[in-house]
Amino acid sequence: MTLKIYGIKNCDTMKKAFAWLEANGLSYELIDYKKAGVAAAHLSDWCARAGWETLLNRRSLTWKKLSDTERADVDEAKARALMTQYPSLIKRPLLDTGKTLLVGFDPEIYANTLK
Repeated sequence: MTLKIYGIKNCDTMKKAFAWLEANGLSYELIDYKKAGVAAAHLSDWCARAGWETLLNRRSLTWKKLSDTERADVDEAKARALMTQYPSLIKRPLLDTGKTLLVGFDPEIYANTLK
């Protein structure tokens, strides 16, 4: 199983996910979307698999820094545009197993899905 983990390398939640994966002997490929950007194809796939509401991190500092206009009347198209422009609005980590997309880090969900 080839695991791809998407996010921002220096994020504390990402570091917890890395530690869990390493402790459980699972190798992964990191795609830092702060550096690599978010390909529109990935965002479309992620929205289809997890839902844009799940992906959009409304608790992030980036969300709080957006203008009232940017935060108003968010639908899928607007959410995708915002997440493309501001990748840090995407919840992290995103762990793609090839079959399943896990959004966020929960050790119990990782254990149930990956073992």
